[in-house]
This record gives sequence, C-alpha cells and structure tokens, in this order.
Amino acid sequence: MAMASDDTFRLDADVVDYTIVALYFAVVLGIGLLARRQVSSSIDFFLSGRSLPAWVTGLAFISANLGAVEIMGMSANGAEFGMATVHYFWIGAVPAMLFLGIVMMPFYYGSKVRSVPEFMRKRFGTGAHLVNALSFAIAQLLIAGINLYLLATIVNRLLGWPLWVSLVVAAAIVLSYTALGGLSAAIYNEVLQFFVIVAALLPLTIVALNKVGGWQGIQDKVKPDGEQLSSWPGTDLTGIDNPVLSVIGIVFGLGFVLSFGYWTTNFVEVQRAMASSSISAARRAPIIGAFPKMFVPFIVIVPGVIAAIIIPELADLKGGGKGDGVTYNDAILLLMRDLLPNGMLGVAIAGLMASFMAGMAANISAFNTVFSYDLWQQYVVMDREDGYYTWIGRIATVGATVVAIGTAGIASQYDNLMNYLQVLFGFFNAPLFATFILGMFWKRMTAAAGWTGLVSGTAAAIVVAILSEDALGGASVGVLGISGQGASFVAAGAAFVVDVLVSVVVSTRTRPRVESELKGLVYSLTPKESLTDPDEGTLPWYQSPTKLAGIGLVLVIVLNVIFW
Repeated sequence: MAMASDDTFRLDADVVDYTIVALYFAVVLGIGLLARRQVSSSIDFFLSGRSLPAWVTGLAFISANLGAVEIMGMSANGAEFGMATVHYFWIGAVPAMLFLGIVMMPFYYGSKVRSVPEFMRKRFGTGAHLVNALSFAIAQLLIAGINLYLLATIVNRLLGWPLWVSLVVAAAIVLSYTALGGLSAAIYNEVLQFFVIVAALLPLTIVALNKVGGWQGIQDKVKPDGEQLSSWPGTDLTGIDNPVLSVIGIVFGLGFVLSFGYWTTNFVEVQRAMASSSISAARRAPIIGAFPKMFVPFIVIVPGVIAAIIIPELADLKGGGKGDGVTYNDAILLLMRDLLPNGMLGVAIAGLMASFMAGMAANISAFNTVFSYDLWQQYVVMDREDGYYTWIGRIATVGATVVAIGTAGIASQYDNLMNYLQVLFGFFNAPLFATFILGMFWKRMTAAAGWTGLVSGTAAAIVVAILSEDALGGASVGVLGISGQGASFVAAGAAFVVDVLVSVVVSTRTRPRVESELKGLVYSLTPKESLTDPDEGTLPWYQSPTKLAGIGLVLVIVLNVIFW
C-alpha cells in the first residue's frame, strides 16, 4: 500500500480550493450533529424512523451507489474499455432497480424487517440468516476499504500526506457523522453529495469534450479503434474473445445475476428505500433513483474515454507503455489536474470526496445495522433495552471504520478496482440472489436448502475465481483462460446455477414449512392488498410506481439502441 507523496502527481490546489473543501466538510459534520438530535430509538438510528419522503430516499439510493467505485472505477473502465462500460448502467443496474421497486420492496417494507438478513431469517430460519449476515458484514468491510482507499488517495494527492495518514484522516471524517446521526445523517449527506458530485463532474465533462473536439473528436482519436465506442459485443470488457459468449456473459452474468443480486438483495441499497414513509414511497425510491442512474455514464464513462485520448500518461499506458506510474483509476484525477482552473478544482475535489464518503458511509451504516440486529442481538446478547443496541451500533461503526483502514490495503493492489469489486459481488451477491428469488417464488423451498444453497454458490464462485487468470491476483491459477471482469461474470453465473441446483435437490429431500407461516414471505401466499398502499390507485402518474417504472424501462431501451 506504499504510495509515497513524492513519486505521484499532485493536484495543484490553492487557497480558494482548500476553502471550498473545508466549507463542504463543515456542512457534512453539521448535518451529522443535526441528525443526532432526531435519534431517540434504534429504529431512528438504523432506519431513520421509517419517515423519509420518496425523493429523499430515491436520491440517497442512487448517491449511496455513487461511491468511489462508481466514479473512479467506471471512469477507469471507460479509459480502458470504452463505451462498453455503459452495460454496468443500462443492462447491469436500471432493469434491476425497476424490478426492486415493483416486486421486491413491498415484501421488505410490508414485513417490517430491519434488514435483508432478517428477511432471510423469517423465510429460512437461523442457518441461512447467519450465513447471509456474516457474508454481508465481511463484504461491507471489504467494499468500505475500496471507498476509503480512494478517499485517502485524494487527500494524498491534495496535501501530499503519506497514504496511511490520509487513510486515518479520511476514516475519521466519515466516522464522525455516521456515528453521530446514524442512517439519517448518512442519507441527508448522500442527498447533498448527489448534487455536489453532479456539480463537480458535469463541468469537467463539458471542458473535456471541448478539449477533445466534441463527440466527433472522440470518434477520430479514440484508440485502439472505433469499437471502443460501441457497447456490443463488449469483448474487451469481458475478456471473452467469442462475441456470442461475451454477450451471454454480459446479459446473464452481469445483467441478471450480478445486477439483480446487487440491487435487489444488497442491504446497502435496500436500507435507503426501507427508510421511506410508506410502501408506495419505498417502491418509488429505487425507481426515482433509476432516472439519474441512466445518465451517470455521460459524466463518468465519457470523461474516462476522453482521458485515455488527451492525457499523455494514460495514452501511453493504453498503448502498452508504463504510463509514468499512473493507473486507469487515476483517469478522473488526471483530467482535473490538466483541465480545471482553481475554484472549479476545489468543487471537483469536494465532489470526489463526497462520492467516496457517500459510498463508505453507506457500507458502514449497513454494516452497523446488520451487526447490531442480525448478529449481536440474535446470537450474542438478546432481550436488552432498545438503547443498548443503538450503543452497540455506534461501537460497530467505530470498529468497522478501523477494519476498513486495513481492507483499504487490499484495494490498493488493483490497477482497475472494478475487477476487484465484481469478484466480491460474485462471491457475496450472486448466491444470495439465487436463494432469495427461489425462496420468494417457490413455497416448497426449505430452510436447509436456504443455507446449503448459499454456501455452495459462494464456493462455486470462489473456485471459478481461483481458476481464472487474475481475478484474485496471485491466488489465481489461470486454468480457465478468462480474466478481468469477464471472469467475475462467469463466477457469478456459476454461483447462481450451483445455488439453484443445490437448493432444489435439498428441498426435495427435506420438509417444507407449513403455508400459513409463509404469508408475507412467499409471493403466491401473500394477499395483494398487503403489498400496496390503500390509496396507491389514486396517486397522480408521477407518483405511481408502475407508471414511473414503465417510463424508465422505455428510456433505458432507447439508450441501449442509440449506443448499440
């Protein structure tokens, strides 16, 4: 994790830029202090008292995902692979977000669970619950390390501090407002951070487009060839040479397993929607978030494509050179260094810091909920007063932040962090989605199938990653001949298929629960009226989840066709 301050490029900030960043941090901490006044119970701390309007939770929903990986990772992908990266948005996000709003959120919200693992406990019992809670907690600590590493990188490039000092300072900032105000502090900061991120990246994109000569300039100058501007078949992105197999990998591995696994069962995202004030608002939250999600590629991926054209170090790296020590993760930072004047640079730095803090705070707030409710209260200390578990949540927040400083070291080993993140999703999200979706729509699935399917699916993903070329760095052996994000798509597909097969086999040999116990947990056994608000039919079109989802689906299909 050694990244000394004297052998990397610096961002040439002045007093105006530092003032803008300092003001931003003052506002962030102020929100944390204000949110603390509203925390009187554990539901307030962990789920904002289920009181927030849909537009707030919708923007928080998407802002929680606009973390370090979204900004740095997707721009790195844009620089390395080009416009095929849009699949992470238009195939690998929006359809699943719409599905979550229409089908899944009524189950989460209506069952009054406080977390996704708690839903698993109600459906499958303690075995699947414990496996899910542990794997989720581990995943959040690893992903928080990614966000923290990149936040510390900004501090390192801005102030020249050694990376380990930057890590500690960055962690302390996020810890302060998350521990003070719980989920409300995280959510309100995420709404602020959404606007700050857009205010930072939109001008940078416009300036970069002007510098390269507009879209025509990109078409004329992109390397190695114009295929970088086509989204299909995406062979560079997947690392799968056969175009048909590459498309299958994108559609099944990314578009179905990884995408639906992340957006519909990842408590980091679901927690924001669960903080809504009603079932209808909870359903609208991910659907509202889908609209800005569709257009994020234009301020994240396009700048990455341009950076690989106009930044000499990146152009050299892409051409097979050493790039003077830079990596694709540096694409946005290098654009800021070369294109933005002082003042605008300060806004951009604040925007990047906002994105990294949003991502890390989302990981930490989800971790402290699962740790407190699903592990500590369920298996360690039961039946204590409510305030005790709020206190445990704050302790867990501190512990998770400390551990994230360590896991940031793992993230620092990857030149393109999307490779690392997709490996983690294949391990943790893909098997969970298989178990979840099967249990929700198949009443015969048993408790034993729940935990055995999860364990088997995770094991399958790990085996594929080890047999791939570089998915796990030095631990990989390269037998399968696939690498990078394509290996992650294959690992996720394997996890899903193995999980389903094991679950079906085990279910046929074990006893199912009686149907009366599965009301609200299995689709066919749940009365429709319990999944909707009584007045939902009278809402105007712009507040109707199904109408909004229909508009979103049409828009994302149009975008896919335009950039075919």
